[in-house]
Amino acid sequence: MPSHPCLGDRSGELSGAVALSRSRALPRSRVSLPRLGALLGAVVLAGCAGFGAPQGPAAGTAQADVLARWGQPTARYTLPGGGTRLEYATGPFGRTTWMVDTDGAGRVVQSRQVLNERDFLELQQQEGLDREGVLRRIGTPGERQAIGWTGGEFWSWRYPTNDCLWFQVSFTREGRVNGSGYGIDPRCDAPSNRD
Repeated sequence: MPSHPCLGDRSGELSGAVALSRSRALPRSRVSLPRLGALLGAVVLAGCAGFGAPQGPAAGTAQADVLARWGQPTARYTLPGGGTRLEYATGPFGRTTWMVDTDGAGRVVQSRQVLNERDFLELQQQEGLDREGVLRRIGTPGERQAIGWTGGEFWSWRYPTNDCLWFQVSFTREGRVNGSGYGIDPRCDAPSNRD
């Protein structure tokens, strides 16, 4: 079997899987070998999406082309000079949010994945941000949680990290940032049987 660029040396494993499936007796009326091969190929190609870093739309791409390829954004924000920021968030459990900035003529100026420690640090250094400002910078949070009687909120974003952390921002009742930092993602907090 020819090697696949996404699999590297794993193509031998794949051919072994095909050989194993050939050795088992499959009812001919349900699954044919060509259909099994096509299904296996589709699974391999779908798995390819997980290899390597994804790329955002290139500068100069028409906004209509971005929408045709990426679909409708999860949010839109107005930028100075008549531009638009298109948000593509993968929350609540996704770990990426792409921001695609277009100019007044509808051409991509830049695109980048904003859920990262550099962008979090920049947000932490900004004073006086409100909810809209946070959304414009790092997009829709994965989770929102009310803060009891104070009337504020916690917003949380999962992001690509090997640690079990998420980034959190707290807001006052008036909707202004009053703190931010990293916390333990509760999805990683294993239940304990201790008393």
